[in-house]
Amino acid sequence: MAHRLEAVGDRELRETLLFARAQPLPVTADDLAAAHGIHRNVARSRLERLADAGLLLRSFERRTGRAGPGAGRPAKTYRVAPELSAIEFPERRYEQLIGLLADSLPPRTRHNRLREAGVAFGLELARDARLRSAKRFRTGLEQICAALGRLGYQASVAEATGGRGVITTATCPLRPLVRAQPSLAELDRGMWAGLLARTLANTGVEQVACETPDCLRDDAECRVLLTLRARTVFPSG
Repeated sequence: MAHRLEAVGDRELRETLLFARAQPLPVTADDLAAAHGIHRNVARSRLERLADAGLLLRSFERRTGRAGPGAGRPAKTYRVAPELSAIEFPERRYEQLIGLLADSLPPRTRHNRLREAGVAFGLELARDARLRSAKRFRTGLEQICAALGRLGYQASVAEATGGRGVITTATCPLRPLVRAQPSLAELDRGMWAGLLARTLANTGVEQVACETPDCLRDDAECRVLLTLRARTVFPSG
């Protein structure tokens, strides 16, 4: 998990991964070098690092269409690992539909309704990932990150002290939705609250916030702040 996080947290490697995901066919070092204006050896190094992290799969294929003697050596190609299709929602029009549904909510109750929907989504993610309860705050946050990893996301605990915790993620589950409709950020906050509520039973979440100034950029790593209500104090270990 840490190896994968290091890979997608690196701006150049993340750009390489996004490039590979956007192509209809597996890519070669020559493809990446031409697209990004870099040396072929640099392109190969980036692709290999992503493959070592399990984010790309290596294979060999002939690009000329010829076979038999004289056809030349097969080219080494890289394709995105199948499980990464779950990292972000497909680029369809779900975000527009959800945005329209959110706009139809009465302004007076919209904030709370979006939060409730986000909490429900977080609880559903927790069930899908078989997230278990924890007695310690840090353990709970680590279990959330591990559960998200089983669903194809990447996240890690950056801080867990008293009732304050920070989770970093390069692939926030709702980032594509919030990027398209920033007004839906409350859904995202609710999702994290729902995940935390599942792993720390009978615990209230006072605040969920993003500490990253520009977290909607593709190459930015989100820092999600989770603050428990003052009445709840957990060991920091």
